[in-house]
Amino acid sequence: MIERWTIVSDLIQYRYGKSSVWLIKVTHLPYRHELKEVKVNIQLEGAFERAYTDGDNRNVVPTDTMKNTVYALAKDDPVRTIESFGLVLADHFATNNPQVSSVTIELEESNWDHIATPTGPDGLSHHPHAFVGGGNETRTSIVVRSYSNIIVKSGVRNLLILKTSDSAFTGYAKDRFTTLKETDDRILATSAEIFWTYRSPEEKFDECYPRIRQTLLDTFANHKSASVQHTLYAMANAALQAHEEITEISLTMPNKHCLLVDLKPFGMENNNEIFISTSEPYGLILGTVKRKPLK
Repeated sequence: MIERWTIVSDLIQYRYGKSSVWLIKVTHLPYRHELKEVKVNIQLEGAFERAYTDGDNRNVVPTDTMKNTVYALAKDDPVRTIESFGLVLADHFATNNPQVSSVTIELEESNWDHIATPTGPDGLSHHPHAFVGGGNETRTSIVVRSYSNIIVKSGVRNLLILKTSDSAFTGYAKDRFTTLKETDDRILATSAEIFWTYRSPEEKFDECYPRIRQTLLDTFANHKSASVQHTLYAMANAALQAHEEITEISLTMPNKHCLLVDLKPFGMENNNEIFISTSEPYGLILGTVKRKPLK
């Protein structure tokens, strides 16, 4: 009979950290305030085996210390971008803890804009310290630092986009369970999650992000789509072609189905005018596109 605490298995994967550390940073400029609201997740990998197998915590950085570190470093850092702040956090944990082999920092920024108003102080067109939220769309970043490498990814979650034409779905495989009718004109709608990898951790992130996002939106709007897959690749390829700063891009595009309502029982025709939006079930389309190496 095996004793209760006899080791009979190998610990093959482990990491730990602090999640959902919410930070609001207010920067006091001469004539206005700037606001950043960021959620930070931290994960460490390294020589933590004995904490799991033997209860030896000598190498363990408490997750409460991780939380405190976010706030303390944000005090002195301008937090101009979530990418730059992620690099500051990753550098801190990597350089101050030799037992750490890899640091992963995930950041998600809520969108706040100055309220546009003609009645602001001194007649300003945007109020200097009043803000309006920008919905569910969030800017995101992942910074991974190891002994030999630093990887910075950026992206967007909950990018809600829709177009009412230039979207078709025909010629697909059919069997005895197929009931879906082919269409050469439908609504295409998705709430996309998109991540791209920067070529260098020294890119000008605040300049790159809006340009890449706009390229993705322009391509979605103007692409004559044969499927969600078709548009996904077109968006990814356009981003890589237009922005040398990135090497790879991944898109997750759930198909938010908008179905034509049958108006015939009422003696009416429905010429792609009246739809019902369904949340579930939905198609889930994913793809990653990588820049081809130069020959």
